[in-house]
Amino acid sequence: MTSILVLNGPNLNLLGTRQPEVYGRTTLSDIEAMCQDHAKARGFEVSFLQSNHEGALVDAIHAAKTVHNGILINAGAYTHTSIAIHDAIASVELPVCELHLSNIHAREEFRHHSYISKVAVGMICGFGAHGYVLGLDALFNHLGL
Repeated sequence: MTSILVLNGPNLNLLGTRQPEVYGRTTLSDIEAMCQDHAKARGFEVSFLQSNHEGALVDAIHAAKTVHNGILINAGAYTHTSIAIHDAIASVELPVCELHLSNIHAREEFRHHSYISKVAVGMICGFGAHGYVLGLDALFNHLGL
């Protein structure tokens, strides 16, 4: 069965309470439940990991190569700083969809640059929690399923 890994980076464990005017009031648990329901309806599986630690995200990307068909990643602030995550994505040869709850291009200048975009098949930003469903569908369609 097709499997997508959903990775969430630093501070995303605080969704629902952290800057709700920017990120909304939906919690990460709510997003996971929404993704599970959507994946089940489409006939694929999703697995989740959230970490505030860059190395844990890199390890998960490496491990995904033999387990998952694609990765949906909201790397949070690591999007703008992590060459290590860029290199990990490039090394596993899996399709990756980059995701952001807010429109990073309408925010501070430092958020406009992404190390992930160069190795992702696409990016979804600005649609809040619903962006996760859009990202899953984008990967599912990219995989030709």
